[in-house]
Amino acid sequence: MRFIFPLMAIGLEVAMIVLFQLFVQYEADQNTSQQPNITRSTKTDNFHQLYPLFQDVHVMIFVGFGFLMTFLNKYGFSSVGINLLIAALGLQWSIIVQGLLHSHGQKFHIGIKEMINADFSTATVLISFGAVLGKTSPIQMLIMTILEIAVFAANEFLVAEIFMASDTGASMTIHAFGAYFGLAVTGILYRSGLRERLIKDKEFGYYSDLFAMIGTLFLWIFWPSFNSAIAEPGDNQYRAIVNTYFSLAACVLTAYAVSSAVTYKGRFEMVHIQNATLAGGVAVGTCADMDIYPYIAMIIGSIAGLISVLGYKLLTPFFATTLRIQDTCGVHNLHGLPGVIGGLASIVAIAMGVPNASTVATQAAALGSSLGTAVVGGLVTGLILKIPCWEQPPDKYCYDDSVYWEVPKRREHDTSFHEHEEQEQLYPQV
Repeated sequence: MRFIFPLMAIGLEVAMIVLFQLFVQYEADQNTSQQPNITRSTKTDNFHQLYPLFQDVHVMIFVGFGFLMTFLNKYGFSSVGINLLIAALGLQWSIIVQGLLHSHGQKFHIGIKEMINADFSTATVLISFGAVLGKTSPIQMLIMTILEIAVFAANEFLVAEIFMASDTGASMTIHAFGAYFGLAVTGILYRSGLRERLIKDKEFGYYSDLFAMIGTLFLWIFWPSFNSAIAEPGDNQYRAIVNTYFSLAACVLTAYAVSSAVTYKGRFEMVHIQNATLAGGVAVGTCADMDIYPYIAMIIGSIAGLISVLGYKLLTPFFATTLRIQDTCGVHNLHGLPGVIGGLASIVAIAMGVPNASTVATQAAALGSSLGTAVVGGLVTGLILKIPCWEQPPDKYCYDDSVYWEVPKRREHDTSFHEHEEQEQLYPQV
């Protein structure tokens, strides 16, 4: 860790700098010999118009996702810290990969839309990170970021440019893709000794759950911006904001109701509230800008909340014990199933005559492509990450910050700590 990680991180950053030097230009560097003042003014106005939406998405990526994963009692440093590491690398690499794909290998220009799309790409890796949370090393996460964004960019290009499908809020290309990619990776990295370890480390998580709820609130508040950021300005963007707003609201009430119905003595389960209340934003994403009416968006949100809570209650234990897939954050229930619901909802909406440039066939192809490439890409990535040289922590030290972070000698509400000497024995520094 002391030598491999610094060398890999610096090497990747040097590679990013070289690639940016070779291919990336300012948007204002374009040839504007015809009416240059008008062209530049238009681009500047567009930048300032979209920058508030970019800020909202940026907060979701770096604050919302990071704090949402702090529910593990002794893994808060890694949840927020590795989230930052992944996002910083991911947004740079995404600019390069997507830029080269769309420019067919030529130099390309970056503007506010490219920056928003870079954050979107990073969200895909952060979703997958939730599936492997606590079981991987920082080195493995750097590798997964590079591989997953490359696969994501290829699928996004296929969906948007070849199929020409509609996925404004990216239910299929980001949420479903990221979830099933992460599930495939964690399935390959399965370790039977981790199930009891995870249960033990979640026993005393009152304050960690509270921190995770902060992430939920940031995501919930800014989700309309996420679903509308790349929608066509005007009516489409207006509908994307309104539909997401009401879908989220309906999802919250449904999630609370179902959580109370399926838990002991009708009490709320915090993991349901942290995650299932966001499922409406995921599920309405693909058809967010369509003319589906607010009440349809509310129905979609309600269905997503119901399915998400039932997923946490029934599917997560089934996946862990029967399918040998240890989904730490339950990304299948927050992103996977609602993402599929979003794709299916768009198919139904178009089949019922909602005006859209896409067809039922292209929407179905986009959903199938997103799921298929995610699973295949995740399986290959998992096999690569399983190579022993990446310093994956042993079972005993999973879900514990002290393997990779300097932590206080005593942490609040925790009576069992790994002393620094134990870490030196595990990973001797030479």
